[in-house]
Amino acid sequence: MRRVLLLMGILFFATLSSTAQYSRYVVKFTDKKNTPHSLSNPSSYLSAKAIARRAKQNISIDSTDLPITPAYLDSIRSVPNVTVLNVSKWFNQVLVKTTDPAALVKINSFPFVKTAAPIALNVDNIDKGQPITNEKYGVVGNELIGMNGLNGTHSLSYGNSYNQIHLHEGEYLHDLGFTGKGITIAILDGGFFGYKTNVAMDSVRSQNRILGVWDYVANEESVNEDHPHGLYCFSIIAGNKPGSLMGSAPHASFYLFRTEDVNSEYPVEEQNWVAAAEYADSVGVDMISSSLGYYDFDDASFNHSYAQRNGNTALVTLGADLAAKKGIIVTNSAGNSGNATNDTKYIACPADGDSVVAVGAVTQAGIRAKFSSWGPNGAGARKPNIVSVGQATVLANTAGNASSGNGTSFSNPLACGLIACLWQAYPEFTNMEIINAVQKSSSTYTSPNDSLGYGIPNFRKAYEYLAAERLKKNQDAILGSNWIKIYPVPFKQSLSALLKAPNTGKATLRLFNSSGQLIELKQLDVQAGSTYTLSFGAAAKLSAGVYIVEYRDGTSTQRITIQK
Repeated sequence: MRRVLLLMGILFFATLSSTAQYSRYVVKFTDKKNTPHSLSNPSSYLSAKAIARRAKQNISIDSTDLPITPAYLDSIRSVPNVTVLNVSKWFNQVLVKTTDPAALVKINSFPFVKTAAPIALNVDNIDKGQPITNEKYGVVGNELIGMNGLNGTHSLSYGNSYNQIHLHEGEYLHDLGFTGKGITIAILDGGFFGYKTNVAMDSVRSQNRILGVWDYVANEESVNEDHPHGLYCFSIIAGNKPGSLMGSAPHASFYLFRTEDVNSEYPVEEQNWVAAAEYADSVGVDMISSSLGYYDFDDASFNHSYAQRNGNTALVTLGADLAAKKGIIVTNSAGNSGNATNDTKYIACPADGDSVVAVGAVTQAGIRAKFSSWGPNGAGARKPNIVSVGQATVLANTAGNASSGNGTSFSNPLACGLIACLWQAYPEFTNMEIINAVQKSSSTYTSPNDSLGYGIPNFRKAYEYLAAERLKKNQDAILGSNWIKIYPVPFKQSLSALLKAPNTGKATLRLFNSSGQLIELKQLDVQAGSTYTLSFGAAAKLSAGVYIVEYRDGTSTQRITIQK
């Protein structure tokens, strides 16, 4: 039966090659037998950072992590007129290029080959970095004038970027020193035109925080000469031009991967996406930011219907969810088809993935952008998950100056960068715990819908929520032999008390300044042995100096001196 099916497949592939001129195929293998690698020795195929990410989040290394059997790849490479372009160990498949029908016959004759399916036409890859403005890539507008006055007392000089950061209270994280340092983000896009010389990106270059690049379309180690869409997204996260524009995580580190061919639309780009995500995983990235989406191809037979955008069908969606299962936070633009009158108005793939953070778009005033794609709620997940500024989003143009753009392509990196800052603040939490905190902080969390999802995240609230969660996890270690602990010491914006009540009754907590003036009073009923957490709301507005926290419950008294 297999041989009959293979012969039918060969005739089908030959017909495609002669009529449609397909040249790229995905060859799927049956197994990973005789691999020299093992689950007990992951260091032969995963970096120490990738292994540490899994260990920290209690994620097991499994068969999807094992590389493809080398002998299988050698056999494919030995076939005349065949070029191996990239591989996917997660799905045990390889992307090849050939226009030779006899090569396909040979490939299908191998007993370890399950299928060989066409995935793209034989088209020349020509991309000179010219702007493309359509519903997928969004629109970039005119340059903006620097607005130094918006910086105020904040640690970063935001310029034109202030409003989009402030909508999320992202400056709260930045002012605490959380600007993405130590977080590694892989950006998957259609090119990063001119990033090597763009003045808005000089900090990330000079500090050697671009850790690697690869072009999965042209199969080369260069992404500087291609489309600027990825540059725009990159600048929204990493741009640093004080008084003009500021990225949402300006001190993060990056990998830049070109997976998208803007000149055509075929599912080969989904395979490229997966290959890039796998490499990102193997080198230990923390996050993936992707402002790409797939549902409508140049060959309609490949289209992802509304029913197929369910979180469980498209290759790119399955790959994105698998990346998340490896402990990576994956954020993806929801899509720009919200104005459509048919089912194309719904989110594209991989934003439909249940573990993918789909990011819709709002204005700087928090009003939904009309182009932002709608849910469905595929795979039981609320979609979009969150929204960020995607209309008049401030970014760096190819000249390095502040411009604005419209599209969920731009709301996604803005949100991604702020999530990176939050994860820097709380590195002990898993990717899903961080995502949960972001969603809980959002404006419509208690009444989510298909246009805004859980709404606009507030990163002050997310930070405070995780502070409470950290306390729950670590309260015994924090208290030690004490029954009351004031933290952090010294404090800056927030000040809290952790109390394991020594007695039952009515208790008070008072915050005084060094002159004995009462600043804030907390009253509560306590039960001996129970633990309580209280925050002093006045802490953020206090000037530098010495302060005193006093606890009384009628039996026990404690006075603690602290400093801001």
